[in-house]
Parts: sequence; C-alpha cells; structure tokens
Amino acid sequence: MRIFELEETLSTNTWVSANRDSLPIPSLVFARRQTAGRGQRGNSWESEPGKNLCCSIFLRPEGVEPRSQFTVSEAVALAVVDLLADYGVEAKIKWPNDIYVDDRKICGILIENAITPREILYTIAGIGVNLNQERFMSDAPNPVSLTQLTGCEYDLSEAAAILADHVEKRMAMTVAAPDQLHKEFMSKMWRADGDEYPFFDCLRGEGIKARISDVASDGIITLDLGNECRSYAFKEIEFLLS
Repeated sequence: MRIFELEETLSTNTWVSANRDSLPIPSLVFARRQTAGRGQRGNSWESEPGKNLCCSIFLRPEGVEPRSQFTVSEAVALAVVDLLADYGVEAKIKWPNDIYVDDRKICGILIENAITPREILYTIAGIGVNLNQERFMSDAPNPVSLTQLTGCEYDLSEAAAILADHVEKRMAMTVAAPDQLHKEFMSKMWRADGDEYPFFDCLRGEGIKARISDVASDGIITLDLGNECRSYAFKEIEFLLS
C-alpha cells in the first residue's frame, strides 16, 4: 500500500475523493493537520495538529458484493484494533465502527462506498486514531488517547505504516475468509459479552435493555430484549453510556 503524507488539508476523505483518479489503489493518505475533519452523522472530528493519526484509506474491494459491503467496515475496524494491540492496548469495536477502550472512544471511522447494483467501485475509509493528544476541548463525552493510556508518545508515520499493513491483511480476508473475519469482528465487539446494556430505540422513542445478538453482512444489528428480538440499521439505535 502506498502512503502519502500531507501537512494540512480540510479532511483526508475530501482530499482522497478529489484526487482519486490519480491515486494508486490501495493508498493511505494522512495529514498532520485537518481543518475540517469529519465524523459520523455529519459531526466534526477534534484533533490537535500533529498529535493524532488522521488518515483515509483508498480501496477497491474486489470480490465483495454490494449487499455485503459491511464486510469492508469489519476489516477496517479490526485493522485499527490490530494497530492498538501492537501498542499493547486492547480495544473493542462499538457498532457500527467506532473503537473503544473500556467506555472511552479512541478512534472514529467513516466509511464511504461508491457502489453500483453489481459492485463496489471504491471505498474511502476515514480513520481518526487519538494517539498523542492529552487534552480534548470539545463536548465529546468520552474521548481518550493512546498516550493517556500508556504515558508514551507515538510517531504518526510509523503508526500509518503499521495500520496500512493491517488493513491489507484484513481486506484480504473479505474474500479469502469472510466468515472468520466476521467471527473475529463479533469477538471484538464492545458490549457483545452476553450481558444486558442500555440502548435508546430511536424508531420507537424508548429506552430499552438488551443483549447484542448478531450483526448481519449488511450491517444490521440484532438485539435480544428477552421476550423479542429487534433489528436496527445505523442511526436507528443508540448505545447509552451506563
């Protein structure tokens, strides 16, 4: 995978999208400063300049059908978990693809797929890993960085290279071993330990307690409420911090 470093850009996802015709596939582009980093639900992504790994990975998921596009999200999320494991930190994947250490968010992922009815043309996976930031100024409820957890400082270029390697290995599994990939994804899911946790059902406007049952290949999550099972797409259910 080719790696490109930018000193500053609005957001790496936006930059990759604008330059995709000239970028080799696969590529990882990281910026030392993002002035308009994007997160899920249209939120901004807070990152102190030069402190965190703000990157986008440009992929062509050959062999993955559009209906199974969540497999790509599984691969990218597991690659971030692999990166953190290399640094001695055990992380979990909060559905659909945030990365948590205990109850604190260390990474956000924004997956953008360009698809036709027959194929995924390309994927841009925006990844923001909190590496060295020690103070967070936004109103995000639960951020944490690697340096806060370990007391060490990390090199952005090194982290980018390690992540690129893990993404390539995990993406190979989307075709060669998708069932194993999904099994590992479920084993690394935050709060998928069989216990009940609080959620807010946005479809019904009510708080519930439920266990995570499964995540389908299209990303739909199924929760077990004891007396019934309910399935939700992204934005239809919210995890509540207990």
